[in-house]
Amino acid sequence: MSGTIAHPGLDELREEALAWGRKPRARGTWYVAEHMLRAMRAYGWTIVVGSFGQPILYLLGLAVGLAALIQVPISDGGRDVPYLLYVAPALLMTAAINVASEEFTYPVLAGFKWRRYFYGFNASPLSSRQIAVGVVVGAGARMILTLVLYMAFVLAFFASLHPGATQVATAWLMAPIGLFGGLAYGSVLLAYAGSIEDDRGQLQLIQRFIFMPMFLFSGTFYPLATLPLWLQWIGWVSPLWHASELGRMVAYGKPAEAGMVAIHLGYLGLLTIGGLWLAGRVFTKRLAS
Repeated sequence: MSGTIAHPGLDELREEALAWGRKPRARGTWYVAEHMLRAMRAYGWTIVVGSFGQPILYLLGLAVGLAALIQVPISDGGRDVPYLLYVAPALLMTAAINVASEEFTYPVLAGFKWRRYFYGFNASPLSSRQIAVGVVVGAGARMILTLVLYMAFVLAFFASLHPGATQVATAWLMAPIGLFGGLAYGSVLLAYAGSIEDDRGQLQLIQRFIFMPMFLFSGTFYPLATLPLWLQWIGWVSPLWHASELGRMVAYGKPAEAGMVAIHLGYLGLLTIGGLWLAGRVFTKRLAS
């Protein structure tokens, strides 16, 4: 039996190749996010233990230590609240920013310099901006896990220690606010980490001279207004302070004017959108070189 084998033409092959490329192109962000999450499995237990252990250590340490010394309530926005309740939302926001500090620094350098898997992604139909956003989505998923575990412990802790002090109906909003604050800080950090050609300790300097002052002088442990005026600017430019203030509003109903709420949300949104735009440009320029 004889017959002829039909060979596809050039146009058909081109159409088939484009069809195979459209799928990863359409879902590129999620593929990159999946890769980032699979990579986190290598230190998965560290993530889980850190997510759950950190709030326990912080809150127990503050409960049996610092809060034992500060017996009087804190006056916050004209409302008296237990000291431990005052610091809890800020610690929740700090946990999200900690995740951002870990996921948007050395893993980004690894993707560009040490393991160079971003260039592998870029050799596929994925765009540079999809790669950048995929990194953000992967880190955001880790932030959500940390925030949910942290918030569950905080609410259970206060239910037994200060029953009725938290507003359960709105306190859950601390988790999305924490995610917002973490992304506001992390997206700017992602843009900077993506621009680093050689690791000469720049990221360590950020941890010591940006993160630590932000943590100490952003109203985490005492109201920002109690600081000298020449130090208060650190809180105003810090995403941690803006996120913490929003967290306190939903956690125990701190009084706030609508204008201040708009400033907090607007500043966090500006950092997030600006950082993502800048990170997209950095990724595009670097992956094209």
